[in-house]
Amino acid sequence: MTNADDVWRDVFVTGLKNARAVENQALALMDRQIDRARNFTEVAARLKAHRLETEGQILRLETLLDGFDEKPSGLKDAALSLGGHLAAMSHSFAEDEILKNAFANYAFENFEAASYRALILLAHSGGYEAAYDPLNATLEEELRMARWVDESLPMLVEKHLELRRAGENASR
Repeated sequence: MTNADDVWRDVFVTGLKNARAVENQALALMDRQIDRARNFTEVAARLKAHRLETEGQILRLETLLDGFDEKPSGLKDAALSLGGHLAAMSHSFAEDEILKNAFANYAFENFEAASYRALILLAHSGGYEAAYDPLNATLEEELRMARWVDESLPMLVEKHLELRRAGENASR
């Protein structure tokens, strides 16, 4: 029979590893978008800032994993990073690349926020108090980024239309 503490630990550690892999995917997505957001400097600036936050999130996750004497999953990291590159690349062929990226970013940031909410619930149920502050800090960063993506959409749509009307490259 499996010990309840073992089940909690396994689920929590797997969640931490998955979150770290997703953050690596986020880095790949942001890097590609930053490089291509030539006409949308406000987007590039916000992505650069969130990229720094994401690097800090990865460090927090690694610290939490170290607390369980666990290491990240190199396979998950590599697979999701590759997936991030491919996803970003798929939008590059669209005339409305910047808008497609915004839609994807909105979904991605909310997915990350939900993941961190679940990890916080697991930390509470497992009594792992050391995880509360780092996970809550990351959750707040993800929610802030999701709000920014949501609030910036009207500006992106308007600027995209403005550039298209002027005959400029409005996709990026």
